[in-house]
Amino acid sequence: MSLGESGSSGVGFATARGRNWPTLRQFTVFLENRVGQLLELVRRFDGSTVRIVALSISDSGECAFVRFLLSHPEPGREILERAGLALIESDLIGVELPDDPQPLLRICTALLQAEVNIIQAYPILVRPRGRPAVALMVDNTEIGLETLGTKGFTMITEGDLDEEG
Repeated sequence: MSLGESGSSGVGFATARGRNWPTLRQFTVFLENRVGQLLELVRRFDGSTVRIVALSISDSGECAFVRFLLSHPEPGREILERAGLALIESDLIGVELPDDPQPLLRICTALLQAEVNIIQAYPILVRPRGRPAVALMVDNTEIGLETLGTKGFTMITEGDLDEEG
């Protein structure tokens, strides 16, 4: 690895994922479509600081896809891995809803103008800074973040999901 002009290596703290990373980590867990499976998943976080702060469930016959955001993603992932659950991590954009009669219209319009498609969307259950917010999976996260930021929308980071933070 070569050193940059500043004398530091090419990999820096900016590449390390932290509480102020511009995207949110969505965990997707596949559950057998049986009574009590969701309760068993939610109970895994009991007694920890980890809280589910956004949730979406898609039923597909024999199994269900449970997608969620956690207040503390790192320890949350460890809990899920210790439980032996198969999981997928994805990056989502968290965005505050603007004070507007049609806030989703403004968000959708901004993304459409940049030709960014929304793949998934669901509300964030906590209210960072007292404002409602949504989690969005888009087909181009980098352009989505840049577009919404340029248009003046306020992004939600993982640090915002910690009610104690």
